Amino acid sequence: MKKVKLLSTLTAFSIMLAGCASSANPQTPAATSAAEGTAAPAAAAKPFLTVAYSEGGTTLDPAEANDLTSDTLVLAAYDQLVTYGIKADNGANIANTEDIKPMLAESWETSGDNTVYTFKLKPGVKFQSGNPVDADSVVYSLDRVAKSSSGSFLYGMAAIKTVTAKDDSTVEIALTNANHNFLQILAMYTFSIVDKKSVEAQGADYLKTHAAGSGPFTLEKWDPATEAVFTPNEDYWQGAPKLGKVTMKFTKEASNRVLLLNKGDVDMAIEIPPKDVDSLKSNSNLTVASNASNRILFFAMNNKVKPFDNEKVRQAINYAIPYDELLTGVMYGQAKQMKSSVASNTPGFSDAGYVYEHNLDKAKELLKEAGYEKGFTFDFTLGSGFDDWEDDAVLIQAELAKIGVTMNINKLARAQFLEQQKTKNLTSYISKWTSFVNDPGYHLGFLMYGKGSSNYNNYQNAEVDKLWEQANTETDATKRAELYKQAQEIITTEAPWAYLYEYNRIVGMNNKISGYAFYPDEVIRFYPLSIQE
Repeated sequence: MKKVKLLSTLTAFSIMLAGCASSANPQTPAATSAAEGTAAPAAAAKPFLTVAYSEGGTTLDPAEANDLTSDTLVLAAYDQLVTYGIKADNGANIANTEDIKPMLAESWETSGDNTVYTFKLKPGVKFQSGNPVDADSVVYSLDRVAKSSSGSFLYGMAAIKTVTAKDDSTVEIALTNANHNFLQILAMYTFSIVDKKSVEAQGADYLKTHAAGSGPFTLEKWDPATEAVFTPNEDYWQGAPKLGKVTMKFTKEASNRVLLLNKGDVDMAIEIPPKDVDSLKSNSNLTVASNASNRILFFAMNNKVKPFDNEKVRQAINYAIPYDELLTGVMYGQAKQMKSSVASNTPGFSDAGYVYEHNLDKAKELLKEAGYEKGFTFDFTLGSGFDDWEDDAVLIQAELAKIGVTMNINKLARAQFLEQQKTKNLTSYISKWTSFVNDPGYHLGFLMYGKGSSNYNNYQNAEVDKLWEQANTETDATKRAELYKQAQEIITTEAPWAYLYEYNRIVGMNNKISGYAFYPDEVIRFYPLSIQE
C-alpha cells in the first residue's frame, strides 16, 4: 500500500514538473514550456534546461556560500577576475585548476618576488544592472570576503594583504608572502565580483537573497524549498547563453531524482546513487558522466580523546576496515580506495607510507601493543543524508566487533551533525571533503594543518605544520611537491583518519546536452551548456 501511495505521489510530482519545466527530450510535455514561459522573446526561442538538485541552498552571497547549491547559484550569476582552463581526459572535459585563464581581468603582471599582482580589467564589461565593472567593485568584493564568516579563511589562505584600486580599470593585490595557490583560490566563486553601487543602494543583507553580478544568467526566482529559476543575460559580455531558461528543481530524495531523469521530466540530475548508475545507463536517452573526483570519505578519530590519542589504536582501526566490501558492496564500483589524506588525482599526491589492508590479525596485534588487548568501546556519530555512510558504518562496526572493539552508532540529523563536528568534541565520525582547488596545500591547509579551519578531529603535528608552511611559500614546484610528499607520509603513518574511498562524481543527463565539464568544486557551469533541438 505504501508503494502505491508513493508512486501516486511521484507521478503527481512529475506531472507538476512537466507543466513548468522544459526538457532536452522534445517528446516530453516539458518541452512545450519554452513557448509558454515568461522569458523574453530571444530567450524563449532557445531550449530550456531543468536540473534536479537535492538541496535548495542557503544564501546567494558569494562570500558566504558554502554548499553545492548555493555555489551553483553564485556561479550562474557572477564572474570572477580569473577562471580555470579545461582539458580533455579519457573522452571527458574536466577543469584544470592549474591553468588560470583571464575572465573579468584581461591580463595581470606579477612582481619579481611574486608578492604583488596587478590586474587590468576588461574594458566595457557591465554588471546586469548596467553599472560598469570597475576597480572599486573589485576592492569592495574582496573586502567583503575578508570580513565574511565563511570566506575569510580562504582570504587568509590566499595570503592577501591589501587590495588597492590604482585607477578605474587597474587593481593591485599585495600578498603577505609568495603563494602558489593565490590565482587558483582567486578563481573560486567566493571571490566573485559584486556590483558595489547596487549593493550599497540596497543595504547590507541584499546579497543574501539577491544577485548583483555580471554573469551569464539573471536570477528570476529562488525558493529553497522548491526551485530556482534563471533567465539568460542577453547582453552578457562573453555572448548570450544558448539556453532560454535554467530551472534548478530541489528534490531531496535521490530515488525521486533518478525517477524524474529516467522519465525525461528533468534534463540533468546530480547526486545519483551508485546503485542506480547501471539502470540509468540502460536508458538510450541518457548519458551518465561518472568522473573520478577529489571528493574523499574518511573515518575520523579524535586524536585528543582516548583511546584514539594512541597512534597504534588508530592504525589498528585502519587494518580492520573492510575496504573491498565498501568499494563493491556499498559503492558498486563508483569509487576508488583512498591511500593518502590527499586524493589520488591531486597533483602532488603521494601514497608513501600507506601499508594498510584488511588484516584483523595485524589489528589485534596493534591493539595489544597499545594496551587494549581486550578491546574497548567508543561512540561513533553518524550524520544523516548519505546512504553509503550508514552502510559503511554498519560494515565497519561488524569488523571492529571481531577484534573486541564495540562501536556505538549514534545517529544525528545532518544539521546537528555539522554543528557537533565543529565543536571538535566528537569521538569518531565519517565525513567527506572536496577540495575546490585541486592542490595539496589547499587540501592539507584545511584538514591537517594544526590551525586548519576544518581540522575537526584535532590532528596536530609540528613537523607537518612546518612542512606545510614551507611548501606554501616555496616557488619551485619540484621542491614543493617533495615537502607535500613528506607531510603526507607522516600523516598516513600517524593515521588520524582511516582512509575509506574517493568518490566518482556522477551526473546523469539527457544525451542531447553538450558542453558539460567536470570541475573539482563539482559545480555545474550552465553557460557552456547547450541542447540539441
